[in-house]
Amino acid sequence: MPLNSPRRSALADQVIDALRGQITTGEWPVGSRIPTEPELVAQLGVARNTVREAIRALAHNGLLDIRQGSGTYVVATSELAGVMHRRFAQADPRHVAEVRGTLEAEGARLAATRRTAQDVAQLRGLLERREAAWASGEVERFVQADATLHLAVVAASHNEVLTALYSDLGAVLRAYLRSDVGGELRPENHLDHARMIDAIEAGDGEAAAREAASYTAHCHTAAR
Repeated sequence: MPLNSPRRSALADQVIDALRGQITTGEWPVGSRIPTEPELVAQLGVARNTVREAIRALAHNGLLDIRQGSGTYVVATSELAGVMHRRFAQADPRHVAEVRGTLEAEGARLAATRRTAQDVAQLRGLLERREAAWASGEVERFVQADATLHLAVVAASHNEVLTALYSDLGAVLRAYLRSDVGGELRPENHLDHARMIDAIEAGDGEAAAREAASYTAHCHTAAR
């Protein structure tokens, strides 16, 4: 539905909120290219300059990345995630691996005691999607599928603070995984995540945490 406002500044704020909503709800997932300016103009019923102003504002806040000649891409799900990405983009990979391992291990441990039947069903589905992505040989597809599974594990902890923190670090963690995987998916680097999901479903927190920690430890060792 077209957005209406008599004042351009207020209208720009509405467009910013509308675009942010597409990002935060997952309609435009991280890594995806958003619609072009003409498409957004048609969808929102506003002037091209207003759309451009909103895109620039969200790019400044770290949610979007404007790539000349390619388009505009989603790089973070919130302003804080954007800040995290800029702050830690050049961080020591070892430190990123340690933080990732800590958060994922605790998330898996809590998930084992708090998961619902719906959580388990979602995790099983995402595990299948991860394996299908690996089988495809497409690096970016696998990175996104793996990251989505791990976020779902943390979300199954039902700890809102832990989940938000992990989500806000998502761009940093995906960049680390992308770097760790490299240009191709090699059989020797495949890590079976089924044991972690089995432990979560069985309610075995220690086993779930141990499995989650072992994945990042393996990646870090392989990278050295």
